[in-house]
Amino acid sequence: MTKQIAVITGTSTGLGLALTEKLANEGWKVYATMRNLEKGQSVRDLQQSGLSIELLQLDVQSQESVDQAIQKVIDQEGQIDLLVNNAGIGYIKTTEQSTEKEYINVFDINTFGAIRCTKAVLPYMRERKQGKVVAISSVGGLVGQPLNEIYCATKFALEGYYESLATYVTPYFGVEFMIVEPGGISSEFANSVLEGMASNGGFYKDDFEPVVNDYMGTRTDRSDNIYQTPSEVAEVVLAQFNTNPLPLRIRTSEWAERFCQYKTKEDPTGLIQTKEVVKQMLGK
Repeated sequence: MTKQIAVITGTSTGLGLALTEKLANEGWKVYATMRNLEKGQSVRDLQQSGLSIELLQLDVQSQESVDQAIQKVIDQEGQIDLLVNNAGIGYIKTTEQSTEKEYINVFDINTFGAIRCTKAVLPYMRERKQGKVVAISSVGGLVGQPLNEIYCATKFALEGYYESLATYVTPYFGVEFMIVEPGGISSEFANSVLEGMASNGGFYKDDFEPVVNDYMGTRTDRSDNIYQTPSEVAEVVLAQFNTNPLPLRIRTSEWAERFCQYKTKEDPTGLIQTKEVVKQMLGK
C-alpha cells in the first residue's frame, strides 16, 4: 500500500513536531519543514528511531522557497495528501506601540505564509481531486482579545481565507480544509512570544500599563485546563482525519469551546462575547 504523504510547516518544536511524530507513527511519510535546518535536531532524532520522516528546508516568507520545497516532494512522491500550515508567530503589543515592520512581519508569517503554501499544493491536489489542507489557527481567530489585536487579525484573515476556499474547492475539486482552533498550548511558542516582546522593547510605560498588568496577571493565574500540550492538540487533530467529511473548524479543548461559545452561538450585539472576554482575559 502506498504511503500517504504529508507536508508540515514549522516542525522544529511544539505542535509541528508533535504532528510529525504522530503522523509518522500512523504510517504516513512526513516531510517536516522549517526555515532553519539547524533547529531540526528533534526531527533528526525521530528519523533515527526509524520513522518515515524527511527534513526539508522551507521558508514560508518566500514563495520561491515554498515552491521549491513542494516541487521536491512532488518529484519524489508524485503526490501530497496533506498539508498542515503550522508555522506561525505570536505577537502581543498594542496597535499604538506596534511598528509597521512588526505587524507586517506577523501577517507575512501567519497569513501570507499559509497562503503561499496552499497556493503551491492546490494544483496537485486539485488534479487528483483529493487532499487535505489543515490550518493551525487559534481561538484568537474567532474571538478578539486584549493586546492581541494584530495577532488575532492575522488569524481572522486566515479563517476567512480557508472558509472561502471551502465553498468551492471542496465541492468542485474534492480538496478538504480544516481550521484548528486551540486555546493555549504549553510549548516553545509561548516562550518565543515573550522573548519577542522583550527583543522589541516590550510594553512601554504608558497609558496601557494597567491593561498590561491585568492581562499578564490573569495569564499567571489561569488554571492549567486552559493549556494543552502539543501532543494533546496533535491527538485531537489526527482523530479528525477519520471523519467524513472533514469538519471545517475544530476547537481542541473544552476550555476553547467555552471561550468561543458566544461567537459560535447567537449573540447579535456582541456584548456578551465582549464582556466574557474582558472577564477571562483581564479579570474585570
